[in-house]
Amino acid sequence: MSSDRLSGAAAGWLAPISLYRALGEALSVFAPALLRARGWLRGSKAGALERRRAGERLAIASAPRPHGRLAWIAARAAADLEALIPVVDRLGAAGFHVLATTRDEGEAAPHLPPRALHQYAPLDAPRFCAAFLSFWRPDVAIFAGGERPPALVCEARRRGVPLAAVDARLSGRTAAVLARAPRFARAFFSGFEPCLAHAEPDAGRLRRAGAPDARWVGDPLYDVSPEPADAAALGRLGARIGARPAWCAFVGGLAEGELVIEAQREICAALPGAVLLLVPRRPALAQPLARRAGGRGLDAQIVGADDEGPAPDVLVAPGAGSGTALRAAPVAYLGGLGASAAPWIGLWGEPEGRGAQSPVGAAKLQCVIVHGPRVGAYAGAYDALDEAGAAACVADVGELAAEIVEALGDAATARARGRAAAQETERRSGASTQIMHALSPILAQVFLRPDVDDEEGA
Repeated sequence: MSSDRLSGAAAGWLAPISLYRALGEALSVFAPALLRARGWLRGSKAGALERRRAGERLAIASAPRPHGRLAWIAARAAADLEALIPVVDRLGAAGFHVLATTRDEGEAAPHLPPRALHQYAPLDAPRFCAAFLSFWRPDVAIFAGGERPPALVCEARRRGVPLAAVDARLSGRTAAVLARAPRFARAFFSGFEPCLAHAEPDAGRLRRAGAPDARWVGDPLYDVSPEPADAAALGRLGARIGARPAWCAFVGGLAEGELVIEAQREICAALPGAVLLLVPRRPALAQPLARRAGGRGLDAQIVGADDEGPAPDVLVAPGAGSGTALRAAPVAYLGGLGASAAPWIGLWGEPEGRGAQSPVGAAKLQCVIVHGPRVGAYAGAYDALDEAGAAACVADVGELAAEIVEALGDAATARARGRAAAQETERRSGASTQIMHALSPILAQVFLRPDVDDEEGA
């Protein structure tokens, strides 16, 4: 972007945002106390993580800045960041270190490849944004999904950091609000070059909002590799399950876990000896889920490192990663029953679903995929797999039990669905290559700048 265009856009951007920035600066004095209080109120492991790393929200880094070129990927939630792991890999191969930020302190970031590190994003107040950018000095800023915090974007543009948006989302509701303030929208979105949308409808809305180079290049989520398995844990699970029919279920809360346990009761009635590998996304749920399964008349046990003997009706495995669970029991319920999406909406962020997890890893492992209707950020991937006959959406416990019984009882059909899932995922892959091609002009500018040195200190 030329300096004249930058200054003109900045003028249009700063005027309407000045009140937001002033309010953020005034409230920022209360931020440390509020973060501490929220961490204690949340309790459990999520609260402990939040308390331990709350300083990052105040722009107090918990890791040193890497030497050399640094690309910053800003995502609202782990789901957005997960979709960009292939891009993180490619940025590392191109010679960049990668700083990945997310906003939910209670949510662990996905495993990052070498040359990448994770921090929680600063609160969107001017003092924290300035401190964050002064410390990390990113050479390029890549905003993912619906992450567009106004004060942080404004400060990055003021410092001349090249901005890009990838896997970008803009809902129809937010677009309608922005249509009432077209000058403001153009000034805000004109700074993102390129602007690569999550889907074709998002691309159209972003173009109308003022993004000059908004287009869709595919969904990078399809390029994500399955999580590797823990070989020792997989061997133990395989020995305990043996030849019995087994399925796995990933649940985000007690209410959803109770639905899955009720489905297991129905499955055991139809297929005696069936095993449920129940994987809570929060380890603190393991004990309550085991108690609830026992209260429903099912034998339940929490998986340990030294367990032996045949598996009970329900194996609660809080430490099992998806790579291990999906290989041990390749008929999988991935969530979406009884979950709810975030109810709010705004310019700088779209609603992030808290329902089902990504289906891509399960599809690439040729699993049978079953899910509920609330799939959040992964709606596009689930719709594609549903349409290809590679996944099934269920509305209640009865439908869930029926789908699992059919998959466990008909091996030929299960294999066909698994192959269809893998083929559909492969057909839609390749977006990360297109994203890197679109980013190449601004990445090349970083290599041409005389003030960027691979041996530069922090």
